Amino acid sequence: MADSYLTISSPAEGLYKDKGSKFLAFAMPVNSVSEIKTILEQYRKKYYDARHVCYAYMLGADRLDYRANDDGEPSGTAGKPILGQINSRGLTNVLVIVVRYFGGILLGTSGLITAYKQAAADALNTAEVTQKEIQLPCSLHFEYPFMNDVMRVLKEENACILQSNYETDCQLDVLVNKASEKCFRKKIENIGNGAVRCEFATPIAEK
Repeated sequence: MADSYLTISSPAEGLYKDKGSKFLAFAMPVNSVSEIKTILEQYRKKYYDARHVCYAYMLGADRLDYRANDDGEPSGTAGKPILGQINSRGLTNVLVIVVRYFGGILLGTSGLITAYKQAAADALNTAEVTQKEIQLPCSLHFEYPFMNDVMRVLKEENACILQSNYETDCQLDVLVNKASEKCFRKKIENIGNGAVRCEFATPIAEK
């Protein structure tokens, strides 16, 4: 897996028209399926009078969590072309919604594929693409005397503290950039000749 991934930094919109039909496209950064479900519900309510609200999304640094939905359009004519535009740009953590207002004239299979593809492309072409680091969740366990050394390493490697617990001993849950993992691990293991226990979890995409 690479050390970084591409996404968009903020929402963007696009538009495509053909034979009276209007295709309104909305691209936005997302981080979870639950967030996507909430957004889709909002758009369906907002555009309740539209014929179709189709979408596609891609999630995760490994780009393995995705879905394409035709919302009543002929199979493969809407969601798949939208997803294709996300894929062609190598993006992830992205949702693209295309709202169709029917113009009274059927576009046919090829016409629909072109329309949803071009609408999605128009939105993504106006979006600002940004590169983000893949981050690794890590738990650190140590005794109080090693606190300063641990905090020094966290600062040097730009690690982000998520949660801390200072009861009997110290526990810190942190995020470490994947590119820094080896260096971070080596520095932590050198503290007190292994006095700090370092446990990495599954990689996540930066939010």
